[in-house]
Amino acid sequence: MTTIAVLGAGKIGEALLSGLLQGGRKADELLFTEKHPERAAALTERYGVEGLDVPGAAQRADVLVVAVKPQDIEPLLDELAPVLQPGTLVVSLCAGLPTSLYERRLPDSTPVVRVMPNTPMLVGEAMSAISAGKYATDEHLNLVEELLTTVGKVARVPENQQDAVTALSGSGPAYFFYLVEAMIDAGILLGIPRDLASSLIIQSAVGAATMLSEGGQHPTILREAVTSPAGTTIMAIRELERHGVRAAMLAALEAARDRSVELGRAHEAD
Repeated sequence: MTTIAVLGAGKIGEALLSGLLQGGRKADELLFTEKHPERAAALTERYGVEGLDVPGAAQRADVLVVAVKPQDIEPLLDELAPVLQPGTLVVSLCAGLPTSLYERRLPDSTPVVRVMPNTPMLVGEAMSAISAGKYATDEHLNLVEELLTTVGKVARVPENQQDAVTALSGSGPAYFFYLVEAMIDAGILLGIPRDLASSLIIQSAVGAATMLSEGGQHPTILREAVTSPAGTTIMAIRELERHGVRAAMLAALEAARDRSVELGRAHEAD
């Protein structure tokens, strides 16, 4: 039996616990840490999973999933390093943090797998990218992939692509939410009540995502199928191009990638 401890049971940590349980893991195979006692008690009541402190989790778990915010990683590693058991697999869900940080701060030869998930994990539709550290094997990657498929899809990437992955899929849901928000505002501008505008746009987004996911066609082909000569759609596309929306998206993702790099550099060795 593999015991898994989630260090930091925030939204992503809780989503992973829930997904693992729904995927067939038993509650007594899971542990979590949570610094707020009231929330820890609520999670235990909701899922039947035991909450404990970091040293307790490190002594009992075979896999430690680090799900804290990047700015909280240093005190966690300070607490974890003296008590980590040999051979324990460390899985990092922290944006921007390289496996070398964990390998430097934790005992020698600690296997580390870096993961960039995203918030659709909350509804079982995450896109997670995983990368092996220096001491992680294919067996470790297989285990992490098995765990994460309970909450969505998984891709393996070289670690030097993780900052770009963070920009694309890690932050990606926010871009879609931003676009939907703007389209709802446009509906209101055009005289449609907010509730109706929301329903129209959200279902359009769901349908479009399903066509992309299940149809196997390139997005350009799907867009062109909606774009009739001299029709309404091409007029809208012209305005998007005139305002540089495509260029703005490229620049935005570059900025997100650069910020991910900065987060990692903030924890480089002196």
